[in-house]
Amino acid sequence: MTGGETDVPVLDKQHVAKAYARWAPFYDLAFTLVFWPGRKAVVAAANRPGAIVLDVGVGTGLELPMFDPGTRLVGVDLSEPMLRRAASRVRAKSLGNVAGLGVMDATRLGFPDASFDVVVAPFFITVVPQPYLALAEMARVVKKGGEILLVNHVGAEGGPIAWIEAWLDRHSAELGWHVQFPWSILGDWIDTRPDLRLVERRRIAPLGLFTFARLEKL
Repeated sequence: MTGGETDVPVLDKQHVAKAYARWAPFYDLAFTLVFWPGRKAVVAAANRPGAIVLDVGVGTGLELPMFDPGTRLVGVDLSEPMLRRAASRVRAKSLGNVAGLGVMDATRLGFPDASFDVVVAPFFITVVPQPYLALAEMARVVKKGGEILLVNHVGAEGGPIAWIEAWLDRHSAELGWHVQFPWSILGDWIDTRPDLRLVERRRIAPLGLFTFARLEKL
């Protein structure tokens, strides 16, 4: 990361789990509106009646009701308190297409190879301590011809915004995610994977703060 990696707090799984246990009671209130366009973009691209979709970092399940009822869903997250709220949402909305929710480490997904037609991970890569391992696991469990759909804030590459993000990153450890997340983390990884192709990359609302990326497994 720009701004000096040694100055940026390093996330670990225990830290992230504790952070999201704190966020769980008011996560929906804080993030429903600002993350809505990103979730909408991911769901629109993933909706395929009859498909099986893995939602990595499902959190409180905000996007689950947005899916077509014919799309079968499995959600995993490291945070049990967040998953309890997702389970409550599934019951309240009678989401019969949600096949299961479970506590799981995204860097060690407990599914066989090529288990899912689509893997979605909205607002997730910036919170996982080992993004390359998580991305590799997503690529492992998606079928050939399937897609991985991501949306995250991608940090500015230079100028005043990059300086502000670098400062925020050094003071954001308790949030449970990195503010300053360069595209190169994802782009460089894609370049090492001949089995993956970047199909789409675009900025989305609000104010282009977030980047939607669609990867195809060849």
